[in-house]
Amino acid sequence: MNVYDFDGTIYRRDSSADFVLFCLRRHPALLSSVPAMAGAALRMRSGKISKTQMKQVIFSFLRRLDDPEAMVERFWEGHLDRMHAWYATTHRPDDVVVSASPEFLLRIPCEHLGVGTVIGSRVDGRTGEFAGKNCHGPEKVRRFRAVFPTATVESFYSDSLSDAPMAAIAQRAFMVRGERLDPWPTPQERR
Repeated sequence: MNVYDFDGTIYRRDSSADFVLFCLRRHPALLSSVPAMAGAALRMRSGKISKTQMKQVIFSFLRRLDDPEAMVERFWEGHLDRMHAWYATTHRPDDVVVSASPEFLLRIPCEHLGVGTVIGSRVDGRTGEFAGKNCHGPEKVRRFRAVFPTATVESFYSDSLSDAPMAAIAQRAFMVRGERLDPWPTPQERR
């Protein structure tokens, strides 16, 4: 099986950030949430809260939407064309996406792409509350192994060195740089 990160890897940008901006543009009343979002980002950067806690503050705006599911659908209607073309050449029916983005946000694009399994951050799509840790770094491996305890990852693809734990369990790993796929950098190359 092939395993992929999603944001910056299959999707050209960060889907969570794009979705938040999409919602803020369509519902200007949500702009009152921006100071709390910015404050949470600053507290996370200074080590006062975790990335999970920061993202929970950011996604709390979902409570103020009448129909969050419809908003996700509208978002993807205009963003499904933002996938990297190279993905079509590597796609297989048993593909797995493991992402820090919320599962509720990734279902539509992954169904569209024919991805069999989506493992992301468990976030309530109506409240923004997290059920567990942000699916990032070593947490990706833990969550992947919870679903596929003995699976062999033939190839892993990501745009971020924070995914080194997933790359380490793959037979081959690739660093995604736009439409270019490079071999995963060795520790010496990362310096």
